[in-house]
Amino acid sequence: MTTPKNTRVWDSAAGNREYSLSIILNIPNSLTILRILLIPVIVGFLVYGHVDYALWTLIFAAITDALDGSIARLANQKTEFGAYLDPLADKLLLMTLFITFSLLDLLPAWSVILVVSRDAILLTGTLLARLTDTAIDYAPSVLGKATTLFQLAYIILVLEFFSRQLNPALLDPLLYTMSILTVGSGLHYIVRSVNTMNAPSGGA
Repeated sequence: MTTPKNTRVWDSAAGNREYSLSIILNIPNSLTILRILLIPVIVGFLVYGHVDYALWTLIFAAITDALDGSIARLANQKTEFGAYLDPLADKLLLMTLFITFSLLDLLPAWSVILVVSRDAILLTGTLLARLTDTAIDYAPSVLGKATTLFQLAYIILVLEFFSRQLNPALLDPLLYTMSILTVGSGLHYIVRSVNTMNAPSGGA
Protein backbone atom coordinates (compact mmCIF):
# COMPACT_ATOMS: atom_id res chain seq x y z
CA MET A 1 0.00 0.00 0.00
CA THR A 2 1.38 3.39 -0.99
CA THR A 3 1.63 6.01 1.74
CA PRO A 4 -0.12 9.24 0.71
CA LYS A 5 2.27 12.11 0.02
CA ASN A 6 0.46 14.44 2.44
CA THR A 7 0.86 11.88 5.22
CA ARG A 8 4.61 11.64 4.59
CA VAL A 9 4.94 15.41 4.65
CA TRP A 10 2.93 15.62 7.87
CA ASP A 11 5.03 12.92 9.54
CA SER A 12 8.23 14.65 8.44
CA ALA A 13 7.04 18.02 9.81
CA ALA A 14 5.96 16.42 13.08
CA GLY A 15 9.32 14.69 13.38
CA ASN A 16 11.16 17.96 12.79
CA ARG A 17 9.09 19.70 15.46
CA GLU A 18 9.79 16.93 17.95
CA TYR A 19 13.51 17.07 17.13
CA SER A 20 13.57 20.87 17.55
CA LEU A 21 11.69 20.63 20.83
CA SER A 22 14.10 17.98 22.13
CA ILE A 23 17.03 20.31 21.32
CA ILE A 24 15.39 23.30 22.99
CA LEU A 25 14.43 21.28 26.08
CA ASN A 26 17.82 19.66 26.62
CA ILE A 27 19.24 19.57 30.15
CA PRO A 28 21.06 22.94 30.10
CA ASN A 29 18.08 24.82 28.65
CA SER A 30 15.70 23.05 31.04
CA LEU A 31 17.83 24.23 33.97
CA THR A 32 17.74 27.78 32.59
CA ILE A 33 13.95 27.64 32.24
CA LEU A 34 13.74 26.30 35.81
CA ARG A 35 15.78 29.30 37.00
CA ILE A 36 13.26 31.65 35.39
CA LEU A 37 10.36 29.78 37.00
CA LEU A 38 12.02 30.12 40.41
CA ILE A 39 11.95 33.94 40.23
CA PRO A 40 8.30 34.36 41.41
CA VAL A 41 8.90 31.68 44.05
CA ILE A 42 11.80 33.64 45.54
CA VAL A 43 9.85 36.90 45.40
CA GLY A 44 6.86 35.23 47.07
CA PHE A 45 9.03 33.94 49.91
CA LEU A 46 10.50 37.43 50.40
CA VAL A 47 7.16 39.23 50.34
CA TYR A 48 5.68 36.86 52.91
CA GLY A 49 8.71 37.01 55.16
CA HIS A 50 10.14 33.53 54.56
CA VAL A 51 13.69 34.79 54.22
CA ASP A 52 15.41 31.45 54.81
CA TYR A 53 13.29 29.75 52.13
CA ALA A 54 14.06 32.60 49.75
CA LEU A 55 17.78 32.26 50.52
CA TRP A 56 17.93 28.53 49.85
CA THR A 57 15.83 28.84 46.70
CA LEU A 58 18.14 31.59 45.46
CA ILE A 59 21.21 29.44 46.16
CA PHE A 60 19.58 26.61 44.21
CA ALA A 61 18.90 29.02 41.33
CA ALA A 62 22.57 30.07 41.43
CA ILE A 63 23.61 26.41 41.24
CA THR A 64 21.47 25.91 38.13
CA ASP A 65 23.24 28.92 36.62
CA ALA A 66 26.60 27.23 37.16
CA LEU A 67 25.39 23.84 35.96
CA ASP A 68 23.64 24.78 32.71
CA GLY A 69 26.72 26.28 31.10
CA SER A 70 29.00 23.50 32.31
CA ILE A 71 26.68 20.75 31.08
CA ALA A 72 26.21 22.50 27.74
CA ARG A 73 29.98 22.59 27.19
CA LEU A 74 30.80 19.11 28.48
CA ALA A 75 27.86 17.35 26.80
CA ASN A 76 28.11 19.40 23.60
CA GLN A 77 24.54 20.64 24.05
CA LYS A 78 25.07 24.29 23.18
CA THR A 79 22.18 25.81 21.23
CA GLU A 80 21.42 29.26 19.85
CA PHE A 81 18.24 29.23 21.96
CA GLY A 82 20.31 28.60 25.09
CA ALA A 83 22.83 31.27 24.15
CA TYR A 84 20.05 33.86 24.29
CA LEU A 85 18.05 32.33 27.14
CA ASP A 86 20.84 31.94 29.70
CA PRO A 87 21.88 35.62 29.96
CA LEU A 88 18.22 36.62 29.73
CA ALA A 89 17.42 34.39 32.72
CA ASP A 90 20.27 35.95 34.70
CA LYS A 91 19.08 39.45 33.92
CA LEU A 92 15.45 38.67 34.79
CA LEU A 93 16.49 37.06 38.07
CA LEU A 94 18.83 39.85 39.14
CA MET A 95 16.64 42.75 37.98
CA THR A 96 13.61 41.29 39.76
CA LEU A 97 15.51 40.64 42.98
CA PHE A 98 17.20 44.03 43.06
CA ILE A 99 13.84 45.75 42.62
CA THR A 100 12.23 43.52 45.26
CA PHE A 101 15.09 44.08 47.70
CA SER A 102 14.77 47.83 47.17
CA LEU A 103 11.04 47.75 47.91
CA LEU A 104 11.83 45.82 51.10
CA ASP A 105 14.53 48.38 52.05
CA LEU A 106 17.29 45.78 51.85
CA LEU A 107 19.36 47.67 49.27
CA PRO A 108 20.27 51.30 48.57
CA ALA A 109 18.15 52.70 45.76
CA TRP A 110 21.15 53.91 43.73
CA SER A 111 22.49 50.36 43.36
CA VAL A 112 19.13 49.20 42.02
CA ILE A 113 19.11 52.07 39.51
CA LEU A 114 22.58 51.02 38.28
CA VAL A 115 21.73 47.34 37.87
CA VAL A 116 18.28 47.79 36.33
CA SER A 117 19.37 50.59 33.98
CA ARG A 118 22.35 48.60 32.70
CA ASP A 119 20.34 45.45 32.05
CA ALA A 120 17.42 47.36 30.53
CA ILE A 121 19.78 49.14 28.12
CA LEU A 122 21.49 45.87 27.13
CA LEU A 123 18.20 44.02 26.65
CA THR A 124 16.77 46.86 24.56
CA GLY A 125 19.89 47.04 22.41
CA THR A 126 19.89 43.28 21.81
CA LEU A 127 16.20 43.30 20.90
CA LEU A 128 16.61 46.20 18.47
CA ALA A 129 19.61 44.50 16.88
CA ARG A 130 17.59 41.33 16.32
CA LEU A 131 14.60 43.23 14.93
CA THR A 132 16.77 45.19 12.50
CA ASP A 133 19.10 42.30 11.62
CA THR A 134 22.06 44.29 12.92
CA ALA A 135 25.15 42.25 13.68
CA ILE A 136 26.37 42.70 17.26
CA ASP A 137 28.48 40.57 19.55
CA TYR A 138 26.06 39.42 22.25
CA ALA A 139 28.37 36.77 23.75
CA PRO A 140 28.96 37.26 27.49
CA SER A 141 32.36 38.77 28.21
CA VAL A 142 34.64 37.91 31.14
CA LEU A 143 33.76 41.28 32.66
CA GLY A 144 30.05 40.59 32.20
CA LYS A 145 30.33 37.16 33.82
CA ALA A 146 32.26 38.67 36.73
CA THR A 147 29.52 41.29 37.15
CA THR A 148 26.81 38.61 37.28
CA LEU A 149 28.86 36.63 39.82
CA PHE A 150 29.37 39.65 42.08
CA GLN A 151 25.72 40.72 41.82
CA LEU A 152 24.51 37.24 42.70
CA ALA A 153 26.99 36.91 45.55
CA TYR A 154 25.93 40.28 46.93
CA ILE A 155 22.24 39.41 46.78
CA ILE A 156 22.83 36.07 48.54
CA LEU A 157 24.94 37.68 51.26
CA VAL A 158 22.37 40.44 51.82
CA LEU A 159 19.75 37.77 52.47
CA GLU A 160 22.13 35.85 54.73
CA PHE A 161 22.98 38.98 56.74
CA PHE A 162 19.30 39.95 56.99
CA SER A 163 18.37 36.45 58.13
CA ARG A 164 21.05 36.44 60.84
CA GLN A 165 20.50 40.12 61.72
CA LEU A 166 24.11 41.04 60.96
CA ASN A 167 25.33 44.55 60.16
CA PRO A 168 24.77 45.11 56.39
CA ALA A 169 27.48 47.82 56.38
CA LEU A 170 30.01 44.97 56.39
CA LEU A 171 28.96 44.28 52.80
CA ASP A 172 29.74 47.81 51.59
CA PRO A 173 33.11 46.86 49.98
CA LEU A 174 31.33 44.16 47.97
CA LEU A 175 28.54 46.60 47.08
CA TYR A 176 30.96 49.18 45.70
CA THR A 177 32.98 46.56 43.81
CA MET A 178 29.78 45.18 42.29
CA SER A 179 28.64 48.67 41.30
CA ILE A 180 31.95 49.46 39.57
CA LEU A 181 31.77 46.16 37.68
CA THR A 182 28.16 46.86 36.71
CA VAL A 183 29.02 50.23 35.18
CA GLY A 184 32.24 48.97 33.60
CA SER A 185 30.69 45.90 31.99
CA GLY A 186 27.73 47.94 30.73
CA LEU A 187 30.05 50.43 29.02
CA HIS A 188 32.15 47.58 27.65
CA TYR A 189 29.13 45.91 26.06
CA ILE A 190 28.00 49.20 24.52
CA VAL A 191 31.45 50.04 23.09
CA ARG A 192 31.89 46.49 21.77
CA SER A 193 28.50 46.55 20.08
CA VAL A 194 29.15 49.94 18.46
CA ASN A 195 32.54 48.76 17.20
CA THR A 196 30.93 45.62 15.76
CA MET A 197 28.27 47.65 13.93
CA ASN A 198 30.87 50.09 12.56
CA ALA A 199 33.26 47.36 11.43
CA PRO A 200 33.50 47.00 7.63
CA SER A 201 31.70 43.96 6.24
CA GLY A 202 33.73 41.14 4.73
CA GLY A 203 32.11 41.61 1.34
CA ALA A 204 32.99 45.30 1.06
